[in-house]
Amino acid sequence: MNHVFTVTGMTCGHCEKAVTAALVRLDPQASVVIERAANKVQVQSEQSHEALAHAIVEEGYAVVG
Repeated sequence: MNHVFTVTGMTCGHCEKAVTAALVRLDPQASVVIERAANKVQVQSEQSHEALAHAIVEEGYAVVG
């Protein structure tokens, strides 16, 4: 499934790596594409939308909407 999140607080490459790592820890098969300038995180994963959002929040970033 394709999941799209609006994530605030990502300001640098380290932030992108941290979010990607959190999502891949949850689903090692996940494909993650981040557009930092647009605050968008796109994830191809069989995990639930809620579980993926929780992983992002646990990493310290806000999921909007």
